Amino acid sequence: MTKQIVPRYKLMLFYDLPAADPEKYYNFVMTELVPSVQSMGLYMFRVYHTLWGNDCPLRQAEFVAEDLATIQAALDSERWKELEVKLAEHTTNYRRKIVKFRPGFQF
Repeated sequence: MTKQIVPRYKLMLFYDLPAADPEKYYNFVMTELVPSVQSMGLYMFRVYHTLWGNDCPLRQAEFVAEDLATIQAALDSERWKELEVKLAEHTTNYRRKIVKFRPGFQF
C-alpha cells in the first residue's frame, strides 16, 4: 500500500551521466539508491532527463519529505554517505540541494 504524505521539502540531486556503462548506473539507482532513500523516509517524486542544452545537468532526481528533519537525518546517516560515494562513481558534476516543496519544475 502506498503511503500518502504532504510534501513540504524536496531533496534535489543534479548530475551528468558519462557514456561509459549506463547499465551499472541504472542497476545501482533502481536496486540500491531509490529503495535505500525510501527506507529513510524520503519518497521519489520525479526525475528529469535533459535532452539538449549545456546550461543544466543531464539528470535531476527529486525526493520529497514532510519535514526538514527527515531529510537532515537521511543526509547525516552513514548509509547516505555510502550511497553518495557510489552515486559519484557512476556520475559526474554531482551536487544536491534542499528546497521548500513547490509544485512544478524547480531548479
